[in-house]
Formats: sequence, structure tokens, C-alpha cells
Amino acid sequence: MSNTLQITPRLWQLKMGMVNAYLIKTNDGLVLVDAGWPNKADAIFAAVRQTGLNPTDIRHLILTHGHIDHAGSAAEVKRRTGAKVYAHAADLELITKGEAEHPGTTVTPGIIPAILYLIFIKPGGTKYESLSVDQTIKEGETLSIANDIEIIHTPGHCAGHVALLMRQDGVLIAGDICSNVMGLGYSILNEDRALARQSILHVATYPFEQAVFGHGNPLKKRANQLLKEKFMDTKLK
Repeated sequence: MSNTLQITPRLWQLKMGMVNAYLIKTNDGLVLVDAGWPNKADAIFAAVRQTGLNPTDIRHLILTHGHIDHAGSAAEVKRRTGAKVYAHAADLELITKGEAEHPGTTVTPGIIPAILYLIFIKPGGTKYESLSVDQTIKEGETLSIANDIEIIHTPGHCAGHVALLMRQDGVLIAGDICSNVMGLGYSILNEDRALARQSILHVATYPFEQAVFGHGNPLKKRANQLLKEKFMDTKLK
């Protein structure tokens, strides 16, 4: 069974259970976006091979944020590929200490988030292998490794969360600004859910047709409008 989904000619979703990573083909080798839970490097590399590409060509690793389910295998991926690691400065403390989350992070209200937290997140623990970040990224920056990928700082889920806008492809790599597991909804955990909502609505002003998420399925049409429609009228409890 394939663990990959091709989104555009140069973008693949790598599916690892409840968490997705992403692979981008560029003129400067492969870019991996996020690295899943701890001990997932082999699964990531197997998924890369399913795309027909070679994991040894991973040159860059961009972390949308420092949570354990997105940075848990980053140290091992870096060690095995020599990839250069990028992250926002506000999450450096999480990543360089291998901490799962900042103090004050709360579970989104509702029975479904509570169940998903107890089943999928809490058992994962609070520590992962720390690593050094080679380059910090910031709001509005366009990455030289692929000159149309723009960084959008999207705090709320955590302080250093970023989304990646692939302008050429019309795709937003949304990370955990929200999820699309059983329809669009807030991420299970947030440091500041009101700020997360602001970030979602900020992102929705950008031009993209598709959006892909750290958790759940892609939005294939009108993605920016769907985000706006969902969260513009969503009241915080």
C-alpha cells in the first residue's frame, strides 16, 4: 500500500498514520517538510522511495514547528542525510531542547479533541531527540532553495509555527494551523487559540487553490476561501 500522495508534479504528501510530512523536488535536491514522530526516519525514507526519488537526495529539512509529532525524527533525518535544518526562531527552544510543547498549551474544547489527545498525543510523551537548527526563517522570506516558496509566520498553535506558500503550484503547506481530519477544525492543541484563528484568517488572504495539512486530508479546490468561510464565523469557546 502506498504511503504517498502526489499533490503537484513536485510535491508529495508522505503519510505516516495520523501525521503527514511533505516532500518537494527542487533544483537544489529534495526538501522534506517536517519529520513526524520519533523513530519514523525509516518510514519517511520508505515513503520517499515510493515517489521514485532517493532519500539520499534530501538536502533540506524545514520544520513547520517544534512539536514532537513534527520534529521527533528530525535529528535522525539530519544525521543520515546531512540535511540543512530550517525553523522559526520562536521555536528554537523546543527544538534544541527536544521539548514537546511550551507550557500553557491546552486541548481544544470538545469530546473529539479530548479523545484524539488521549489516544494519539498524550502517549507520545514530552521529549524527543534535540537537534541544532542551521538557519532560522521568518515572515515574508522567500527561500533561496526554491525561489517561490514563501514563509508565512502563523503563531497560535505554537509561537514559532510557519506555513509555506508554494506560489508556483498554488498550494499552502499549512502544517498545524488547523487540521482537516473530519472536516476543518482547530488543531487538538494550541498555545493561543484566538491567535491561531487570526493566523488562519491571515493565511486565507494569500492566493492558493489547494492546502495540505500536518493532520488530515488535502483541500483540493478553493482552499483559501474554505479556510476563511470556516474560521471567520467560528466562535471561540
